[in-house]
Amino acid sequence: MENNFIESVKKQFQYYRILGEKAMDQLEETDLFWEYDPESNSVAVIVKHLWGNMLSRWTDFLTTDGEKSWRDRDAEFVGDLRSREEILQKWQEGWQCLFQALEGLTDSELEQIVYIRNEGHTVMEAILRQLAHYAYHVGQIVYLARMISGKEWQSLSIPRNQSNAFNREKFARERSRRHFTDDELK
Repeated sequence: MENNFIESVKKQFQYYRILGEKAMDQLEETDLFWEYDPESNSVAVIVKHLWGNMLSRWTDFLTTDGEKSWRDRDAEFVGDLRSREEILQKWQEGWQCLFQALEGLTDSELEQIVYIRNEGHTVMEAILRQLAHYAYHVGQIVYLARMISGKEWQSLSIPRNQSNAFNREKFARERSRRHFTDDELK
């Protein structure tokens, strides 16, 4: 049986990319820079950190340590992005780097050892590490967007008190696999 790990993990990364975009779409530009307090991160700062992490981890993924010498992690937490356009450019650049690295992988490379901060991981372990890290930060983006949006928030999952209706609709259909639409993949 063919290993579908790479395709499965690409779907999961795609899901979190889309989730973050849908959350940011609900915010006004100024909201992207809102911080709860001086020690908290804005959506813009979280995106900048994800961008820096993605470029570092996925550039030359199989051949160089995932913590690149050119990465300035501390600078990722400086709020110096100034526009939605700049935020989305970083967001897209990071995800593009990730998906390019995954595109070139083969099942036979999943057990190869790669390094992150000089600690060995199988390729599969390194991918799962990053998936968990990005889900964590996308969750922060969603939560911030939800707080900022208040009553205007459009749920990105099952709205409160609508689980039964959602399940009725889902179970009324034939079983199928989750597929993203072309619009979701843009």
